[in-house]
Amino acid sequence: MNRQRRYRAPHPAIALAFLLINFLLVPWTVAAAEQPKDLYEMEVLGVVAAPGGDPSAGQAGQTAILLRGKGTKRELTLFVGPFEANSIAVPLQQMKPPRPLIHDLTLSLLAALHSRLGRVIITDFKDNTYYATLSIETDGKEITVDSRPSDAIALALRTGAPIYANSKALDGANSNRTLR
Repeated sequence: MNRQRRYRAPHPAIALAFLLINFLLVPWTVAAAEQPKDLYEMEVLGVVAAPGGDPSAGQAGQTAILLRGKGTKRELTLFVGPFEANSIAVPLQQMKPPRPLIHDLTLSLLAALHSRLGRVIITDFKDNTYYATLSIETDGKEITVDSRPSDAIALALRTGAPIYANSKALDGANSNRTLR
């Protein structure tokens, strides 16, 4: 007897979770994350108003996120907008919003899918813009997801995941460029 399997649509909640994750975390790569050799673990020192800033670098009226290497003197200053700064300040100040913010929602979706944020890496600096990746651990695999550094930091602070920067990103920090 030859039985054909019929397609069965996933539960609507699961379909919604996948849709939201794809919307929030695209583009992503299933390939195993390549570990750069020159990683420096960073700590977030704080969020401060950027006095004046350099308007030619897009820094006017922005906020600075200050990071320093743990055990090193390497520093990184990222300029972000007010919404990004708030997303980082909330976990730094151990505030609990009455409703989940987008980063809280993202972490809830990861947990519902039996995944977790393993680490964050600020990976590059090109054209006055910093780049980062999220390393998501799921089903015994590591998935690397492209991210804005501000979102990556906001997620890491909420989970306690380590934040790293490589030399390429830290060398770009010497000129205090704009984070996008």
